[in-house]
Amino acid sequence: MFLKTFIPIFVAIDIFAVLGVFLSLTEGLSRSERNSIIRKSVITAFLTGIIFLFVGRWIFLLLGITVNDFKIAGGILLLVIAVSEITRHRERREHSSMAGVVPIGVPLIVGPAVLTTLLMLVEQYGLLNTVFSFVLNLFIVWISFRGAQKIVRFFGREGILAFSKIMAILLGAIGVMMIRIGIVNLLLPH
Repeated sequence: MFLKTFIPIFVAIDIFAVLGVFLSLTEGLSRSERNSIIRKSVITAFLTGIIFLFVGRWIFLLLGITVNDFKIAGGILLLVIAVSEITRHRERREHSSMAGVVPIGVPLIVGPAVLTTLLMLVEQYGLLNTVFSFVLNLFIVWISFRGAQKIVRFFGREGILAFSKIMAILLGAIGVMMIRIGIVNLLLPH
């Protein structure tokens, strides 16, 4: 049962895409600045996921939002972030201490795909299994972010820049996919 909750969350988080954006957003920062962003991003992702597990359905009902509305909004947000990432010039880059909260913590680590997955897994496999798998996935994210500089040394600056631009394109594609699925599900309900 563990793998039935762990794998869907792992796929929804998509650490490979998130790592590329993380590397791009933290390029040139000191170790302590990176560690601060890592801490903020994982804590933000954890709190967002846990709070959403307990109040997500209630918020949706209260506001009249469907999961498909959520997918469309999240997809648009990911698309905007991807376009910004692709078109940004290196010399104009400004780092923000809040990058760990937005966009890394939310919506990159925990976005609409993860939040929707969490709600569905709780219904199928229970709260304890879902939360355990979620926390384990966030631990993997933390380890990956902590080792990100080793990845930079291995691939080099140019390789990482190319990798991060490719990841931004993939992020944009994920955003478009979420928008498409949300619209199709709204127009053609099951």
